[in-house]
Amino acid sequence: MSFDVRFRLSLMMFLQYAIWGAYAPALSGYLEARLKFAGWGLGVIYSALPLANLLTPFTGGQVADRWLPAQVALGICQLLGGIVLIVMSFTTTLPPMLGLMLLYCLLFAPTLALTNSLAFHHVRDPERDFGPLRVWGTIGWIVANWALTFMRTQFGTEEAPYFDAFMLGGVISLLMGLFSFALPHTPPTKEAPDPLAFREAMVLLRDRNYLVFFIVAFVVATELQLYYVLTFPYLQTIGPTVGITSANLPAWMTIAQIAEIFTMAWLLPYALPRWGVRTSMLIGILAWPIRYLIFALAWPLYTTVPAMVWLAIASLALHGFCYVFFFVVAFIYTDMVATKDIRSSAQSLINVAVLGIGLLIGSLFAGWLKDIFTDSATKVTNYGAVFTVPVVITVLCALIFGALFREPPRAEQKAPTT
Repeated sequence: MSFDVRFRLSLMMFLQYAIWGAYAPALSGYLEARLKFAGWGLGVIYSALPLANLLTPFTGGQVADRWLPAQVALGICQLLGGIVLIVMSFTTTLPPMLGLMLLYCLLFAPTLALTNSLAFHHVRDPERDFGPLRVWGTIGWIVANWALTFMRTQFGTEEAPYFDAFMLGGVISLLMGLFSFALPHTPPTKEAPDPLAFREAMVLLRDRNYLVFFIVAFVVATELQLYYVLTFPYLQTIGPTVGITSANLPAWMTIAQIAEIFTMAWLLPYALPRWGVRTSMLIGILAWPIRYLIFALAWPLYTTVPAMVWLAIASLALHGFCYVFFFVVAFIYTDMVATKDIRSSAQSLINVAVLGIGLLIGSLFAGWLKDIFTDSATKVTNYGAVFTVPVVITVLCALIFGALFREPPRAEQKAPTT
């Protein structure tokens, strides 16, 4: 792969995830503090992307695979998505915002697969070359959050008559749309995949170990969304006691992505071959209740013990273990046990269960939990109680996984035959 192609694909990944990172962490804080949305409002807004992930195989994915070159489809989706984000930045009521958010996510969700397809099409050795390209996406997420913090602290954009994070994401999306047409040409395959291709991989569920893994992965995915939906408003509440505000919080939250880079690039390649799937995933599962327990314990003490606030901030680094050692290993394990003819279908199956249905339920669950533990008179949310719930759920997941999952020898890691 030439330097020119590598540079363009790296910049593509950088911009792709900078768009998402520009608004995703700060959105829930804006909806709660500025627009006064209740928990169920946060839940339905955050459910738009998981719902779009479920619909994409029938919509954008089919168009890109049959009719348009990948870079053209990517450019069109990003240009239209940028316009929608900018319009949405001026929207302040729930019904129109929900409609626009769903429209935007229907445009954005296909681009996640399109950028991966573009990269895989042009790299010579995907196992060696894809990781160094994809890491630029995480860097883009980090830089976008730093940019948002710079805008808020230097120019006061947090008080602007629009949502600055949507505006920033929209501008980056327009740049990405224009840049997409300069990406390497990637023609359509002319053969659309079955939008329900994951049906072929249902045979994997006949294996008890994979069934245990699959159910646990689905449940843990619901708890992932609690982190994305509720962490910003939680830290926005306790942070001012140590000088952390909603203006500089986006930069602080990139601790999670920095840890993710370290864990994915250096720790996982060392640990997985030595520890195996079972131990690696157990570490990943247990990182969730540890982080949520710190969140819960910090809540009643944040006004009197500032060190607990810093401990909660530091626990964001556990995201590297939470995400990489669980979800990344989950996708690797699925590839290991699936036979060659159903590998793509197996990845579709786990994606639909985890990134589609799991996150959709998790978004609504997060909103419901917030409403349950919010005092109707004072409008104060008891985050100690909120985060105790995922502690219990993820500990149970770890116990079930540890007791029932047995990792077969590598030579036996094959899907059962039909």
